[in-house]
Amino acid sequence: MTNPAATARLAGRREWTAFTVLLLPLLLVSMDVSVLYFAIPAITEQLDPSATQQLWIFDSYAFALSGLLITMGSLGDRIGRRRLLLTGAAAFGLASVGAAYATSAEMLIAARVLLGIGGATLMPSTLALVRNLFRDDKQRGKAIAIWSGAMTGGIALGSVLSGVMLNHFWWGSVFLINVPAMLLLLVLVPVLVPEFKDPAPGRFDLLSVPLSMAAVLPVVYGLKEIAAEGFEPLYLGCLAVGLAFGYAFVRRQRTRDDAMVARALFRARGFGAGIGLNTLAAFAMLGSAYFTTQYLQSVLGMGTLEAALWSLAPSVVIGAAAPVSAALAQKADRAYVIAGGFVLAAAGFALIGLVGTDSLWLLLTGAGVLASGIVTVMSLVSDMALGAAPAEKAGSAASLLETGTEFGGALGMAVLGSLGTAVYRDDLAGAEPAARETLGGAVATAHRIGGEAGEQVLTLAREAFVHGMQYAAWGGTALLLGAAVLAVALLRGTGAAPAPAPAAVPREHEAAYS
Repeated sequence: MTNPAATARLAGRREWTAFTVLLLPLLLVSMDVSVLYFAIPAITEQLDPSATQQLWIFDSYAFALSGLLITMGSLGDRIGRRRLLLTGAAAFGLASVGAAYATSAEMLIAARVLLGIGGATLMPSTLALVRNLFRDDKQRGKAIAIWSGAMTGGIALGSVLSGVMLNHFWWGSVFLINVPAMLLLLVLVPVLVPEFKDPAPGRFDLLSVPLSMAAVLPVVYGLKEIAAEGFEPLYLGCLAVGLAFGYAFVRRQRTRDDAMVARALFRARGFGAGIGLNTLAAFAMLGSAYFTTQYLQSVLGMGTLEAALWSLAPSVVIGAAAPVSAALAQKADRAYVIAGGFVLAAAGFALIGLVGTDSLWLLLTGAGVLASGIVTVMSLVSDMALGAAPAEKAGSAASLLETGTEFGGALGMAVLGSLGTAVYRDDLAGAEPAARETLGGAVATAHRIGGEAGEQVLTLAREAFVHGMQYAAWGGTALLLGAAVLAVALLRGTGAAPAPAPAAVPREHEAAYS
């Protein structure tokens, strides 16, 4: 006989339609990470930014996004996740128009900051609403698997879409594509998505806002700069400052009843482990991307659009990986499925470690295998962490997951990038300073020298870069195998995804599910 309680928990067409609408902001926020890759030359020509301004045009979005995730997740729990999502969508749309029609570098940077603030409201809101819409564990696992694949695919799609747009329109068009989607969101979300919030959130801890930003921003900045420039004292100092503020933030959360991050989140066994494993997965994903994009352009000599199109190839297998992993997690202990995802990703890194200077298909195969394993891990640990968190704290839980992703990505680029760079510079010890600094510098030096001598410089630089990439790939392989062991140790015994009693839903929301 059918269990009435289980049937009541199942999401229907309304919830799945709402979920489809919630994928829109997710795709756009993740696309905005990479949408400027092709637009910078046109922006440089029209707005004439300085080198520092050009850097901030890229980075201001990511810094605003990462710095405010924790704050916005907590705010959504208090004022309502749907309300925060709609506010963020309006801000994101208006900031997109401002960026598209910016008349100066300063105006574009300001618009990018506003886009980051809007993105910080959208990311945790969408994931928290998925947690609330799907009360059945099996359905929620499937939804979060799709959510994880869409987020990963959006980053790859952003650079390609910007290249296509720039072939037909001016550079501001890469921002205007956000506007129709945000308008659609503003119309459909109030109709399809019920409101959810913590019925007893307590007072909002204002001091924790600057503390959380002071903890996150210096660390993310320091890691990004270490990846690009090496271990300079200034960047190490940024890490130290961020960690000091992080200690102060954590101490405040542990001693206050109205803490921004509720201590109840970490009482469940799967939550803290999920955050940590998700951070390791992001480490591998962004750390590998640091090399693969450069390989396509500077080693194989592809144009930017061609390289972006080829980089979409690994995304084909991602679409299947997440749903398959969600199905496996319903039948086996999630610890072993997550560990299997890490082992699969390690195999992908190992394949990248075998890449030579002319190994396009081996690189794409390795990247596809790695991405499949990482999406498997990220979808399962996200579902596990959200499922372990109290429903009324879903916004805070989602924001911590997203913050871990930001930290992991920056750390992956810094650690693996520094390892590869050290090998590259050692191999080119006798080369010109510009060529020894980066592969891009070597390409410029080779073009300046020209002839046979320039070709020799380019050949040596490409071989050195691949050598460094191989070392980084083997380092990534070892890390991911260690993560697989860690996943089993931390999560063994959690079993297959259970089917617990229905999650508590405030009485005023029950009508939305009838």
